[in-house]
This record gives sequence, structure tokens and C-alpha cells, in this order.
Amino acid sequence: MRKIFDIPGGIHPPENKTQSLGEPIVDAGIPARLVVPLAQHIGAPAGAIVEPGQRVLKGQKIAEAKGFVSAPVHAPSSGTVIAVQAHKVPHPSGMKAPCIIIETDGEDEWIACEGIDDFTQLERQALLQRIREAGISGMGGAGFPSAVKLSVRDDKPIDTLIINGTECEPYITADHSLMRERAADIITGVKVLQHLIQPSEATLIGVEDNKPDAIEILQAACEGTSIEVVVFPTKYPSGGEKQLIQILTGREVPSGGLPADVGIVCQNVGTCAAIGDAITLGRPLISRVTTVTGEACERPRNYQALIGTPVRFLLEQSGFDAARCERLIMGGPMMGFSLPDIDVPIVKASNCLLAPAKTELPAPPPAQACIRCGLCAEACPASLLPQQMYWHARGQEFEKLEALNLFDCIECGACSYACPSNIPLVQYYRAAKSDIREMQQEKIKAEHSKARFEARKARIEREEAEKEARRKARAEAAKAKAAAAAAAKNTEAKPEVDDKAAKVDVVQAAIERAKAKKQAQAADAGKAAEASDASSASSSNSAPAASGDAAADAIARAKAKRDAVSDMSPQEKLEQNLTSLRKRKANAENKLKEAEQAGDDDKAEKLRSAVATAAEKITEAEQKLAALTSNDADAPERKAVEAEVEADPAAAAIARAMAAREAAANQSPAQKLKTDIEKLEKRIAGTEQKLKTAQEEGSEHVDILQSSLNKQSEKLEKLREQLSALGEDAS
Repeated sequence: MRKIFDIPGGIHPPENKTQSLGEPIVDAGIPARLVVPLAQHIGAPAGAIVEPGQRVLKGQKIAEAKGFVSAPVHAPSSGTVIAVQAHKVPHPSGMKAPCIIIETDGEDEWIACEGIDDFTQLERQALLQRIREAGISGMGGAGFPSAVKLSVRDDKPIDTLIINGTECEPYITADHSLMRERAADIITGVKVLQHLIQPSEATLIGVEDNKPDAIEILQAACEGTSIEVVVFPTKYPSGGEKQLIQILTGREVPSGGLPADVGIVCQNVGTCAAIGDAITLGRPLISRVTTVTGEACERPRNYQALIGTPVRFLLEQSGFDAARCERLIMGGPMMGFSLPDIDVPIVKASNCLLAPAKTELPAPPPAQACIRCGLCAEACPASLLPQQMYWHARGQEFEKLEALNLFDCIECGACSYACPSNIPLVQYYRAAKSDIREMQQEKIKAEHSKARFEARKARIEREEAEKEARRKARAEAAKAKAAAAAAAKNTEAKPEVDDKAAKVDVVQAAIERAKAKKQAQAADAGKAAEASDASSASSSNSAPAASGDAAADAIARAKAKRDAVSDMSPQEKLEQNLTSLRKRKANAENKLKEAEQAGDDDKAEKLRSAVATAAEKITEAEQKLAALTSNDADAPERKAVEAEVEADPAAAAIARAMAAREAAANQSPAQKLKTDIEKLEKRIAGTEQKLKTAQEEGSEHVDILQSSLNKQSEKLEKLREQLSALGEDAS
């Protein structure tokens, strides 16, 4: 006899299992519509690969796994996909999630399935892939994808494989019925797991002693194999994974650890049967055994129900009386949750629908103050301190909760059951866990944002440093070139140097005059403001001052640019222009490649135009340079190019800037405001036209243009108010 170990805590609630065991498993049939959620397991939801209007066959893959911790989804019956949309799913909040809705045709037409006669000839990875493609996830707990759970690492050898047939929660008999009627299928799945995991010591099926008929049938099915059926006393929650491991082996899974950390893999009997079907028959997981029970049901029984079957469909077959039902529960009375809607579908983890009468499971009485009796700590199977966790959860002291190993709580409800004050302890723990997970996600997002900000800051600093280095290199090259030119020239070149210095002095003098005039304008504007409303006048003067400063800076930059190229020969100027054009063309070509790779057709079309324009300009510049370098100095083409190159665009820019500055300086504050109003009105008209075009085209820039138009209109209104304060009419 194998030694049985005890677990701390635990309770003995009324079992209420006999009601649904009077009949064998009944085929639930095919509902008119199946609602198949894309997320039926822990991990990433599957991605739909079918479209509305498409006909699918039973067992056909309709959604593929998205990520390592994920599982595909298959059509439970043949029919037509009528929608891929959000639909209510089994959840306490009544939340919606993406689902594939199939209108069944009643034909139940299968795809071609190909099983394996001798799975021992397959390599481990091939078996795992078949289990993954069958969409199998845990059918007795949280629904973890089985292929991930079975992918044990070489550095963590497994010595014991445990099959969980405990089903300790009251009312639920789905696994009991499965063991009683399909023991051979379960054993086939266990043998597949043995071949996959190669446990070095034992393979154990743990069953509570309140299932004598299932135990006898399992033991008969295990004869001649290395699989051992272990029977142990009934106590809730001995079916918890960590609790079952401790009962059968005496080992404790460390806090935050996994069974593999102590050399054990644990699977549910329903999962084993599904794995056996997937390997030997080639069938994916599209149905499961679900218990429908409770006094509000006339015929409690177990159904072989298709995944996606509406809860309403199963209840109707069991003679459900809604008037007698207090609340509908998915799962058992200890760890289940109330369903706000009976049109939600059955999923892979739906082991029970409990419809109790009002007298069977009455609403709990109001919670009273904690009397510190310690019964909750005595009932806890995880050896936690429920009372202290309750106080910290109420106070939202999350760090202290984590220190008390809150996440070791399996939410079995034993503490709430034992509490004489009727405090819903588990609800506090669930809420605290949710808050902590949310805080952890926010922290991760904040760290990612900080990393992106620091990377952007470093990139900008690097680019600025590179620009500064290039600027210094150009300055050094210019100095070296000037020094070489000065050394090569004779003494007659000195006046030219003096002339350059004079030009620099002229630029500096122009800047000083612009600053002086700006100060004078500010003083005049201040005097004008005193004649009217002081606050309005002072705001009206800010724009001219800024305008004068910008004009002076523009003049200075234009003159500096003119002086930088004044000593260049026409050939040097053309060569410099040609180099600049080639760089622009290369940059445009690089951006064009990026736009084409990103699939941005609009941007790519603009960049193709820019590349073509640059190419034309390069050709034109090369022709001009060829004319300049010809040996015939008197050729008309060469003279025309020289005249064109010698034309000083910088001087023209300076003249325009000086004219604009002079015109602005001679304007009164009212005239300047009128000029600003006219410019802003033109900008508003242009923005309105762009907004109209964007609205007609349904562009994504409509909101941005509307916001810009609102800001421009507000600014125009302020300028008009300032003009009115000066006693002028905006018209």
C-alpha cells in the first residue's frame, strides 16, 4: 500500500453528487447556433482564420494559436460562420469577448481525421505538436494549454506523473462519470503522457474514496500497466493540484513554484481522455462532459456537450425552472461564479452548471465583524493567514499582502465556508490580486515608457553631437582653405581680406541696428498703449516685437550665407550645389524604400516625385558644370551659366527681408494688428478647405484639422479684440 499524506486544513461540505449520477452520460445534441470564444485558456487568445459566410466542417480549425502560451480553436460541428464578433462569455462580470458564431446545419459532417496506431514510434516533439494542434487545454482547473505544460525541461527531470481524478467540489460529477464510462480512453491518454514525460518512478491516478464504482473500473483498466490507482479519504479541497501532490507524495510545491520544480507533472482525467482521442483518433478537443444539476433542474445529469453550446440549450434539456432558481452558477458552489446571462456558451473548462433552488443555496446573510476566532486559518489548505490577509486587503496594503503570500491562495473558499461572521474572504483576496496585477502592469508600462524616453533623449543628444562635430569640421576646413588662399595670394589680396572684414562688420552693424530699432518700436508701442487700454495694447505689441527680431535674424543669416559663398568661383558654387542635390536625392531614395516596405503608398508616391525632381535638377546642374569646364571661355553657353551662377540670391533675400522689416517698422500698432488678422484669415480659409476635403475623403486627420481650426479661430478673435481696444475696426 502506498503511503497517503495529509494536508493542512480542509473542510467537509455536503457532497450532493448522487443527484446527477443516476444516468449515464447523455449526448446533448447539436444546438441551432454555436458561440465559440477565441479565449478559452490562460495565455494569448487564438486568432480567427475564418470569415462570415464560410462553411466549416466539424473538427476544422477556425482559429490558430497566437503565441507559445496559446491554443487553436476548432469547429464543434459543421455549419456556416455567420459572424466573428464580441459576444458574452462565461465571466462573473458578464463581459464580452471575441467569438466565432456558427449556424449549424445539423449534418455534423467531420473533416478527415487521421489517428496514429502506434504513438510510441513518434518523437516527443511530434506528439507535442499534435496535442497543441488539437487545441487541448486543462479541463479541470485554470485551462492551461496542455502542450506548454507537458514541455518539460531537460534540467528538471520528472519522476512522477499524477493524474487528477479527485473532483472534490460538491455537486460536480463530470470526471466521476467519465472515469466510470470511459476508463479505457483515460488510460490511453495516460500512456501517451508516460511516453512523452518518461517518469522515472511512478504514474499515479488519485481518486477520493467517495467514488467506489469509478475506482473499481479504473483499477481493472490499469491491470498489466505501470499505472497505479491511489485511493485516499474525501476532504475538500484535496483536488487542488498542489494539495493532491502533497497527499500522494508528501512533497510541497514551493511558494510561487510549479509542480515541475519538485519533479512532478499533474493532469486531469478529462484532459487525458482528450489527449487519447487526439493521438489515436486524430480528433481535436470540440466537446466535453458537463454536469447540469441543482434542485431547479428536473433532470440532473451529465452531458457530452459541444464547445460553444449555449447554457440555455443544456438547461432546457434538463427541465430548468427559472422561477425556482436563486442564481445560476458555472462551476461548483465553492469555486464557481454566478452567470449574469444564460446565453453564454460552454467552454473547455466548463465542468458544471449548478442551478440551485432558493432553499438549496440561499443567499448568505450579511457579513458581521471579524471575531478573530481563527477558524479560517484552521481551514486553509495552503497554510496561509486569512484573517491578516483580510485586514490588509481591506486597507489596500498590497506590499503586506504579497509578503503574506497572497498569490499562494487557491481561492478554494474553505475560509469563507468556515467563517462564523459570514465574511466573503475570497472576494477580498480576488479583488486584491486584481489590483496588484493591475499595478504591476502599470509599473511595466511606466518602465517601458521611461526606457523609450531615455533612448530618445540619448538619440537626440547623439545627433546633436554629430551635427556639432560636422559644423566644427566645416569651420576648420573653411579656415584651412582661407589660410591656404591667403598664403597663395600676393599683397594685392589684402584689400579683399579687409573687404571681407568690412562685410562682417556690416552684418554686425545691421544686427545692432535691428536690435536698436526693435527697442525703439517697443518704446513707441508702450506710449501708444498708454493712450488706450493698457492690457490690450501690451499684448498687441508682442507680435511686432517678435516680428522685428525674426526679421533681423533672417537678414543676418542671409548675409552670412552670402558672405560664405562670395569668394567662390562659379564652378565651385555649381559643384557645391551638385553635391547638395545628390545628398537630397540619396536621402529621398532611402525614405522611399522605407515607405515601400511599410506599405505607405501615399508617402511613397510623394517620395518618387521628389526623387525624380532631384534627378532632373542634378542633370541640369551637371550640364551647367560641363559648360563651365569647357575649354572655350567665350562660348555663349559658358557665359550664360557664369552669369546665372554669379547672380546673388542671398542679396535678393536680404533685400526682401529688409523691405519687409522696414514696412513693418513704419506701421502703427493698429496696422500691424490688421496685417496679422489678414494673414490669419487666409490661414483659416486654407484650413477650412483642407478640413472639408478630409471630411469628404474620411481621412484620419479630420480631428487634428478641426482642433487646429478651433485654435486659429480663437486667436483671430483675440486679435480682433485687441484691435477694438485701440479704437479700430477689424474690417
